[in-house]
Amino acid sequence: MNIHEKYIKRCIELAQNGFGTTYPNPMVGSVIVYEDRIIGEGWHKKAGEPHAEVNAVRSVKDKSLLKKATIYVSLEPCSHFGKTPPCCDLIIANEIPNVVVGTVDPNEKVAGKGILKLIEAGANVTVGVLEDECNELNKRFFTFHQKKRPYIILKWAESLDGFLAPEKEKNQERKPVWITNSYSRQLVHKWRSEEQAILAGTQTVIDDNPKLNTRDWAGNNPVRIILDQNNRISKDSFVFDESVKTIIFTKSENNISTENTIFEKIDFDTNIIQQILDVLYQHQVQSVIIEGGRQTLQSFIDENMWDEARIFTGKTSFEKGTKAPQIQKKKSVKTYIQEDELIYIRNYD
Repeated sequence: MNIHEKYIKRCIELAQNGFGTTYPNPMVGSVIVYEDRIIGEGWHKKAGEPHAEVNAVRSVKDKSLLKKATIYVSLEPCSHFGKTPPCCDLIIANEIPNVVVGTVDPNEKVAGKGILKLIEAGANVTVGVLEDECNELNKRFFTFHQKKRPYIILKWAESLDGFLAPEKEKNQERKPVWITNSYSRQLVHKWRSEEQAILAGTQTVIDDNPKLNTRDWAGNNPVRIILDQNNRISKDSFVFDESVKTIIFTKSENNISTENTIFEKIDFDTNIIQQILDVLYQHQVQSVIIEGGRQTLQSFIDENMWDEARIFTGKTSFEKGTKAPQIQKKKSVKTYIQEDELIYIRNYD
């Protein structure tokens, strides 16, 4: 590992502190180095708050060293005015002579303009250090800007004999049937806090009446995305409690949106998934966990419209019920949460 890789690696470590809190901005870390010694560092914590480079510069005690230092940043410094001023201007104003960038920002508002501005100001700029690692760090942000859709995570739990749920009994109470242990369920709530949205189909909401929040983990609740073509979900369901921003996809024109419950009309007869993703892109949703049910999950699989899958297998057997989705378990990694098996599958290189 050379010296540039050493400090970009530290930038990535710092950036990860912002996991789940920076949307719609990317996670970014920055380190300022003088004579192979870190004199300042910072990361972007929340949209609207100072960027990583600003926090790094502010942390430097002896500002006179900036004119002889190198600033490392995991993602290209911004060059435009948003909620905060351009970071390029800050670097130029402080006369930092050397800039090392992990990867280029895919946002069309930046997309190389920040690097060009620094070069034109006389800075010595190096680009593409640990580029793959920096891209992986912000795979949600990159997917959103490059593919014009959210990063899609499929998630489900299946029984030992391959069912999502047992056969439904008459007059059964509306609540989930747990397949996994409490530690696995807490992990799922942690995942929810890290993603921007969570999606569930009509039957799942009717049967389980889920809250789709992060009650078992400290973190932001995701935006709830619900499919309800024919307005079958009762209004006393948790998804209508106004506690979290909720987007309901329907074919009806008669629904009235509120501040936290937004109805989106789509055509359920053709290209449903693409329509959903187009609307989520308009809502600036960069990532979504698809949590069910079977038909919804299988639809995303069949359309090959997913980026990764996280599949739990518990020790329970149902013998009959709702079958789990079918998916090719290529590029998979297996781990265990006590007795629960967890498989991670990637759908990209």
